[in-house]
Amino acid sequence: MWAMIVKEFRQVRRDRRTLAMMIVLPVLLLIVFGYAASFDVSSIAVAVAGPEAATVARELPGSFHVVSESQAGGSAGHTWAQDQLRDGNAAVAVITAPGSSQLSVLIDGSQLFTAQSALRALDNLQSSGQRARVPAASLQPHVTILYNPNLKTSDVMVPGLAGVVLVFVGTIITALGVVRERQSGTMEQLAVMPLRPRDVFIGKIAPYFVVAVADLAIVLIVGIAVFGVPFRGSVPVFALGALLFLFVTLGLGVLISTVSENQGQAIQLAMMTTMLPQVLLSGLVFPLSSMAVGIRWISYLLPLTYFNEIARGVMLRAEPIGPLWQPFVFLALLGLAIAALAILRFRSYLAPAPARRMRAGHPGSPLAEAAESDIHDGNEPDSRTAVRDRRRLA
Repeated sequence: MWAMIVKEFRQVRRDRRTLAMMIVLPVLLLIVFGYAASFDVSSIAVAVAGPEAATVARELPGSFHVVSESQAGGSAGHTWAQDQLRDGNAAVAVITAPGSSQLSVLIDGSQLFTAQSALRALDNLQSSGQRARVPAASLQPHVTILYNPNLKTSDVMVPGLAGVVLVFVGTIITALGVVRERQSGTMEQLAVMPLRPRDVFIGKIAPYFVVAVADLAIVLIVGIAVFGVPFRGSVPVFALGALLFLFVTLGLGVLISTVSENQGQAIQLAMMTTMLPQVLLSGLVFPLSSMAVGIRWISYLLPLTYFNEIARGVMLRAEPIGPLWQPFVFLALLGLAIAALAILRFRSYLAPAPARRMRAGHPGSPLAEAAESDIHDGNEPDSRTAVRDRRRLA
């Protein structure tokens, strides 16, 4: 028994990657999520419209942070304020009118925790009897909640859960599929075929792409039919965001598979480096504004952060593609970077283009002659020997 215990300790010591994941990553996750796990929103972005906008902006409670002002009044001011909420520029809009003793307050219900914090702040303002020190307007708000009037959690969570499904299929399932192929030895067979790295990359992600699209459609249909989640925006805009996000997640899965020795390592890397951070730091569970600044920057490196913004904006607020240009651009850049890294990793397993042409396109090449000799002799070419010959010729 003692010999078995010593043997296992030595094996764990040799597997430094798994040892680091067991010791270092839990500590990092504890620190990161300890600062990120908070539902309290201390700063609420506010847009103020109307003739008394400048005066009322100075009298708002400290948790309200004015990001834009407009002197437009009447229906024009109301339209401007609603556009600020629709485009995601503010979570609360305050509309003033000359000679009125009441303010119109619009709250974006698609930002659930921010909306709840805004309602609490307004309730505290009314209960304490605070009033604006101006004759034209007083801080007695008439509140209207837009896009999610009942503040239903399902309306906010289902668009984000659609992204989580894509992360699961695109990252974990893809990584396991590629690692399984390497363990079965078929990766060496791909190395002796006339395929470029990008051909293998696209071929690997194509089946999982189809499955993920089907899963996304199922999640949306169930969310709309069963939970009553609205879909107010453009289907093509949502589809474009989903395709970009899916391309990023599939690339992550392939990239993880290239640095994993077995399926266990692939699952650990996918869960610890992609699934948990993306679920907890993307704004799906905890609002980004409540995270510490030192942790919030990680959120902007996660593709699910941008897909949440696109999904909630399109489904709940009918946001057009114009105001969403930033998440679309960031998803495209992440997709290009991750795909490039995955293709470069494949170059360590597949032959360079000149060697492939020598092997496949020139009958007189040494590899072609050896393959033809094996075929004429009735023998299958040895894939490992072919790989060594390919590397020597390259």
